[in-house]
Amino acid sequence: MFGLAALWFLLLQTGAFGFDIYFFGVGLWSSSSETHEDITQRAVLNATVQACRALARAEGKDFTFPPLTAESVVVACEASKSSKSFSKAIKLIQKKNRQTDKRYFYSAPHHFDDEQFLEGRRLITEGLSVVKASNKRENFEAAREKLGRILHTLQDFYSHSNWVEMGNKLPNSNLFREGTSIGNIAAKDRATCRNCDGKDCSNNILEDILQEKILISGYFAIFSSKPEGKCSHGGTVDQTSNTEPKGGINKDTLDSDHGHLHMTAANMAVAATSELLEDIRGAAGDKTFLQLMGINKGSSKALCFVIDTTGSMSDDIDAVRAVTSSIINIKVGTKDEPSLYILVPFNDPDFGPLLKTTDPNVFKNAINSLRAEGGGDSPEMSLSGLQLALTGAPPESEIFLFTDAPAKDTHLKSTVIALIERTKSVVNFMITNVLGSRRRRQVSDSEQQQSRMGVSDATLYRDLAQVSGGLAIEVTKAELPAATSIITQSSISSLVTLLQANRNPGKADNFTFSVDESVRNVTVYITGTSTTFTLTNPSGVSQESTNNRGPLITASQSVGNFQTLQLEAETGLWEIKFVSTNPYILKVVGVSAIDFLFDFLEVSQGPLGSLEIIDNRPRAGVNGSLLVTVTGSDTAVVTEVILVESSGLRQVIGSVEAKGGGNYLARFDRIPAEEFVVLVKGQNNNGSSRAILVGFQRQSTTSIRASTVTVRSPDTAGVLEPGTPLSVSFSVATSGAGGTFSIQATNDQNFDSSFSSSLIVETGSTANGAVNITAPSNTPSGTDVTLTIEAEAPGGAGANYVVLRFTVLTPVTDFAPPVCQNVSLQANCSDSCSSSMWELSVQVTDGEGGSGVDRVSLRQGNGTLNTSLAAGNITMVSYDASCCSPNVELVVVDEVGNVATCFYSITRTVVVTATTQSPKVPTAAPVVSLSSRAVPSFLLCFCITILGLNLPF
Repeated sequence: MFGLAALWFLLLQTGAFGFDIYFFGVGLWSSSSETHEDITQRAVLNATVQACRALARAEGKDFTFPPLTAESVVVACEASKSSKSFSKAIKLIQKKNRQTDKRYFYSAPHHFDDEQFLEGRRLITEGLSVVKASNKRENFEAAREKLGRILHTLQDFYSHSNWVEMGNKLPNSNLFREGTSIGNIAAKDRATCRNCDGKDCSNNILEDILQEKILISGYFAIFSSKPEGKCSHGGTVDQTSNTEPKGGINKDTLDSDHGHLHMTAANMAVAATSELLEDIRGAAGDKTFLQLMGINKGSSKALCFVIDTTGSMSDDIDAVRAVTSSIINIKVGTKDEPSLYILVPFNDPDFGPLLKTTDPNVFKNAINSLRAEGGGDSPEMSLSGLQLALTGAPPESEIFLFTDAPAKDTHLKSTVIALIERTKSVVNFMITNVLGSRRRRQVSDSEQQQSRMGVSDATLYRDLAQVSGGLAIEVTKAELPAATSIITQSSISSLVTLLQANRNPGKADNFTFSVDESVRNVTVYITGTSTTFTLTNPSGVSQESTNNRGPLITASQSVGNFQTLQLEAETGLWEIKFVSTNPYILKVVGVSAIDFLFDFLEVSQGPLGSLEIIDNRPRAGVNGSLLVTVTGSDTAVVTEVILVESSGLRQVIGSVEAKGGGNYLARFDRIPAEEFVVLVKGQNNNGSSRAILVGFQRQSTTSIRASTVTVRSPDTAGVLEPGTPLSVSFSVATSGAGGTFSIQATNDQNFDSSFSSSLIVETGSTANGAVNITAPSNTPSGTDVTLTIEAEAPGGAGANYVVLRFTVLTPVTDFAPPVCQNVSLQANCSDSCSSSMWELSVQVTDGEGGSGVDRVSLRQGNGTLNTSLAAGNITMVSYDASCCSPNVELVVVDEVGNVATCFYSITRTVVVTATTQSPKVPTAAPVVSLSSRAVPSFLLCFCITILGLNLPF
């Protein structure tokens, strides 16, 4: 719950950038206005702090409010290793917020234009149901995407309506509550505005509209008019503002027609965003809400295994059990405990289901229950299992796939590559029995059906590993336990890549990497046979690969084609010279808080232009831009961003421009047509006393492929109703040769789908297609499905894809929160509070037609809470506590995420009958009861505190 200082902070603070709608715009708007990005980040940071504060208080810890920056918040939350995942979560929410303007520029409900208030509210409430259902099934990526979309609509209400002009001081809480009144909406034939007085539009809303508290918004159109007498949105793009009544009422920027109220509207939007986040937090619970925001007390990493369970895999599964037990036993309860555990089994013809859990014991039990049996013919459904893992794991996960068989589903190779590029996940393949090793297909000794995985079979896995920045480790079954040491190393928090290179065919080459002061535990991974190299440290000391006891390598291991070296990590520039002619992969990693995120940008197709993030391959051979965000440090500065071709022959250096907040815009005169990686260099100005600071170097793991093919899909509602087909449209364009393009569409849940496998595309033109997909009627709400649509030019001359995420949702009809009814309160308190107790009994119901009570928890109170189910679907709640703890706040959530907060105290009674009334304080009684039907939980502390009642926050 918000305290007074927190709420005033939200309502009064100002920002430094524009509250406009475009990303890295081209000077169209005032640079001192607030943006949707600013509003969203301020609210997310504050909501995250509130959740961390509540958890700290529940654990009896003190909590100090930090400055509202991502780095400061994760430190205050004792989750500093979540810096990168927290930043990623914020940026995804911001991106989806921003894309609402691109995808729904002309849609009045998405912006509360044209007085379409009920339609806009419906978008918010339906989207909120998706967020809550996704959170319940821990599908946080889907929840973030939908959250970003609905936040844009919510925020636009305060800029595009007259809510602020009517003198309201608090947000409109009913914008995300169906079945409530959001205000007295203007009739369609009622005039609302007059002409502006010259350039002054500050008083163009009619007096009777404001006096009668009539809710209005401006009309917006480029090629059409507005009803007579109605207000316009305003601005140069809105052509309705040129017809009487002329002018507009939007507050998007300081330069808008009502720009004098811009900061008031922006601060109100921050408060409204925070209120919505508080509702989501109440439905999810504090820990789940923090996971939604990418915050974990342990590591931000997931431990993800994709395992072949056919008959010959017994030894491999035993090795997985051993490494799982080791990681869990050593890391549970520490800052390196994985935040998530994921398991995907596969064989033939089955794969899955995906197990995703935060409970290490559940994961360990699932691993222990795996049995190696069956299998049929040699190839297995390995890529289907990997596809499921790539869509179910968080972005930038590290995935380990164990198999001793070829892939049966090789048609999914391009889909898997697309998902690797989209998620930037690393895939390591643990391959046993390559070349001449016999593979037993059945457990029984009497079965003699055997086969082998040859070099060509393993090549597919090597290619996928190289694309992802992972390794293809080839060992015998006896060697596998030793090779799993990489899993233990990779599960360490804050692991960063300093260098990665692939040479196939092998060739002599020199590589350099910089070790800065923040890096520790520097490790070199090499896969390949008969590799020889020379390693040189910053002081000029060298060591040959044939010398295992030299001064630079503190520990080494070699098993199969896999070699690891632990370095004596001297800061400065290192060099490693390879002279091998065999193919090899070199990877250098270390542990450091400093890392980076990146996204490619392109000029928006919208009416005003700007740069926007693209979600697939950039265009090859043309100029381009890249957004780089530094994570893990408020003092690190990027000085260089380089696109390094995977062959190592060429590189493209970008011009770098700081954009504030750790963001940098890098512009390139050419995007390589060959595969490449992103290399970022900079300085960490952390107040070091050293005269010369060692620059940091970080590299992307994923190899990026540019393309002459473009695939797009309009943003849909992102919802699949069980049993109801959905048609998903897409378009394909090419700047290369035209012709008949191959189309492939796959989804990770194996839902029924149909589409045309070819599409004729002419050079310089666009062709359209559609995929029809249906979720089975029994699919649970909150199920996440990822649809990947790919287009390949004739002869494989180019390819691209679009990845779309949908949430399966049964239509929600219950929008009313549960109701608390006090049954009894007994207090036997004396002057010595520690020796006396009080007891409370509450009856909780969800009303007729409700979805049912799902959870009752404590938000405040140090006593004991018990719940039981009584007749008539009534939940009975009992609570007892020491008289030293006189207050309790219950959070009651129903099955679809409606939230009620119920506050009780033995010190005083406060009765609140409506949000528009002040609390009335009776002169006596030992009970206080407030529910979210009366006052939103976001405002409860604020309302009580300003009356001087001094109730605890």
